[in-house]
Amino acid sequence: MHTPTGTEIARSPHPGTGRLHRLRSGTAARTPGLALAVAIAVVATVIGRFVPLVGGPVSAIVIGVALAALIKPRDRLRPGINTAGKFILQLSVVVLGSQLSLSQIAQVGLESLPVMLGTLVVCLFAAYLLGRWLGIVGDLRTLIGVGTGICGASAIAAVTPVIGAVSVDVAYAISTIFLFNIAAIPAFPFIGHLLGMSQHAFGLFAGTAVNDMSSVVATATTYGSTAANFAVVVKLVRTLMIIPICLGLAAWAGQRLKQTGKRPPAGEVAGTGSAPRARVNVFRLVPWFLIGFLLIAAINTLGLIPAAAHTGLSTLSVFLITVALSAIGLSTDLGGFRRAGTKPLLLGALLWIIVTLTSLGLQYATGLN
Repeated sequence: MHTPTGTEIARSPHPGTGRLHRLRSGTAARTPGLALAVAIAVVATVIGRFVPLVGGPVSAIVIGVALAALIKPRDRLRPGINTAGKFILQLSVVVLGSQLSLSQIAQVGLESLPVMLGTLVVCLFAAYLLGRWLGIVGDLRTLIGVGTGICGASAIAAVTPVIGAVSVDVAYAISTIFLFNIAAIPAFPFIGHLLGMSQHAFGLFAGTAVNDMSSVVATATTYGSTAANFAVVVKLVRTLMIIPICLGLAAWAGQRLKQTGKRPPAGEVAGTGSAPRARVNVFRLVPWFLIGFLLIAAINTLGLIPAAAHTGLSTLSVFLITVALSAIGLSTDLGGFRRAGTKPLLLGALLWIIVTLTSLGLQYATGLN
């Protein structure tokens, strides 16, 4: 009896067989990297139990960065590390929805709106003015400004095809944003304790002043579970600001193209190889995990998630966050910071300080502290 080879299975006339083979291949490719991230997360969780002030998430990213610098993970680990750093993180946000109701989410969103919009407007204006003062080209300062003001790498990825940013600018912007994301994880809880901030106030602070979702969750989780729940809602509402910003930049890019008639050289626009697009698909700008978060919160609002399961789901969410941060640490490109040069890093540092002070100032001005 003839046993089909892997090649024959891949060429099978039955589409289901080919899909199954690709699924198994993809799973096998991701397993080594995922296993490494989970192993680091387990160690980090144990460290977090003994040193709760540091916590598992912070320990995970420190271990990941150290390993990335020492051993430089091989290519075979990349698929799993990428999955852990993105999908597992997004899944953790969905699970966090089990701790909240829709009424709480609406209340938090409305309450945080003045601080959130204030920090965004200040950040974008500061990016424009300081970027020009430092002599940083338009697209790079736009990417750093949007990344700092909204949601880090996600905002940079959304804006890149809209303005036609070149790959080198995208790499510089992401490296700059990532550095200050990492810095926020230990620095912000220290600031919070120094100022005696409540869980509620710190959640608003982290949600409006930290960039990427991973860093927001890690920073707030270190401070407390209540702060983490509040910060995630604020951050998700803040993420929606990608939509009006992208629409505005699309209109600006289209107008600039009409006036100059210049198109970027083919292949230089990051991820496209073509000119900037003036049309933006609004629905594609809404992340799937935001929808998942709201669905789980709706299920919890209806009382379909037993109260006894909340503690376990909260623990699961923190562990998933720890796994994701392990992978983000492993993905750290320390050489990228050196290649970025001093000016983008200086702009990122100034914006980080400005957003931090603006968030704290607006909280005190509006009585939300």
